[in-house]
Amino acid sequence: MDNTAFIAAALKEDIGSGDHSTLASIEPSAKGKAVLKIKEDGILAGVELAQDIFHYLEPEAVFILHKKDGDRVSYDEVAFEVSAKVHTILQAERLTLNCMQRMSGIATLTDQYVQKIKDYNTKILDTRKTTPLFRAYEKVAVRIGGGINHRMGLYDMIMLKDNHIDFCGGIEKAIENTNAYLAANKLDLKIEVETRSLDDVKRVLATGKVHRIMLDNYTPEMLAEAVKLIDGKYETEASGGINLDTIEDYARTGVDYVSVGAVIHHAVSMDLSLKAQLV
Repeated sequence: MDNTAFIAAALKEDIGSGDHSTLASIEPSAKGKAVLKIKEDGILAGVELAQDIFHYLEPEAVFILHKKDGDRVSYDEVAFEVSAKVHTILQAERLTLNCMQRMSGIATLTDQYVQKIKDYNTKILDTRKTTPLFRAYEKVAVRIGGGINHRMGLYDMIMLKDNHIDFCGGIEKAIENTNAYLAANKLDLKIEVETRSLDDVKRVLATGKVHRIMLDNYTPEMLAEAVKLIDGKYETEASGGINLDTIEDYARTGVDYVSVGAVIHHAVSMDLSLKAQLV
């Protein structure tokens, strides 16, 4: 993934007309070293992006990596050391921390969900409930935490949700219209359709021409019945308010996927700090 455009825009937002605190107090030629310190346990994410941030400002910046993306880390460990101009270190500090703290928080929470159902075949999916313009990195963090990305946006998969179905005039019509649209426009996209009841599931099964059936806001008992009804003909995905306390009950039904928007929008940033290393 090319991070250049994101880094340029993010630094422009932060630095603006100039990092006047640094310009006023530090000689431009001054060089220094800093360490990224871990301040709580979790799954580390964003190390590769951090390197790109520093190298964008100073290609000659030197990194010594002690941890990599996906590593389990503990309080007081060091993720990396960086040697560069002091101006570079101070200008990169906040963007690096903002990205790594956010991504590490998401990876850590995703891992907690994954560990809850590690004895089942069910996989954790994320959703589009993301931060605008930071989605790609949040979804990278989900993968680092052991989850799987759902669609990236509205363009790479068809999802016929409740509003599509209601506005269109029913499940059957929505599916038929969608298949006709894909054929007319020569698009090869998978189709997922949301169901809200076992009757909806039966209507999808009678219509066919989809790839995955979403089972939204089902109880575990209803979900087990729906999975049995579908009987492997299509992929199955449970969604709707599933949390760490309940996810094992859903995985036990044999559903293929559980989508959990909370792995991103409920994640708490990991506590990290970038500290000058004085010699």
